[in-house]
Parts: sequence; structure tokens; C-alpha cells
Amino acid sequence: MAETEFDFELPHGYVDAQGVRHRKGTMRRATARDELAPLGDLRVRENPEYLGILLLSNVVTRLGTLRDPTASVIEGLHVGDVAHLQEMYERINSPEFSSDAVCPTCGAARQ
Repeated sequence: MAETEFDFELPHGYVDAQGVRHRKGTMRRATARDELAPLGDLRVRENPEYLGILLLSNVVTRLGTLRDPTASVIEGLHVGDVAHLQEMYERINSPEFSSDAVCPTCGAARQ
């Protein structure tokens, strides 16, 4: 069975109001709804670049102790962290990606 959630660790992390840094988290694969719903958001219509923030806020299910981080949490991330999450989003949602793939030569599971 293919995985639908994947762990990550951000290079910098989100620092909350109490000064706690949140670096480890979980991202799930996107659904069609995840990609379609933000298109009607006023923030996306005013600034198409905001689509990425909303997509990430839909699929990041945990960031440190934060469950279902909001768009404002994603906005508060360092640019390098957002780039890290965007790369991961593209990789795990790629048609070629298979989390249960194995090496045809040695049979080792894909990392």
C-alpha cells in the first residue's frame, strides 16, 4: 500500500509566539480538491503567487506541535523553508513518484 503522508524537517523552522521553533512535520499527498479550492480565494485572485501558500497549508498536516497549520503559519516561514516544502509537494505529487518503489537491481525500498 502506498504511503499518503511523509515526514520532513525544515532547514530553519517556524517560531511561534512563545518562541518555540517547529521544524519537523508531516505532509500528505494532495487531492484534486486541494488544488481547486484555493482558485476561488480572493487572495489568490489578487496575487496568483499566494496559491502556493494555500496549497501548502492544505497539505501540511503537522508542523512541530501544531496540527493543521494555517496559511498565516506558512506565511511566517523562512523563504528557504517554503522552497523546501514546495519541492517536497512537487515530488510527492508527481505522477512518477511511488513511495513503495524498489530498486530493480538490489530490491531496496526507495528512500
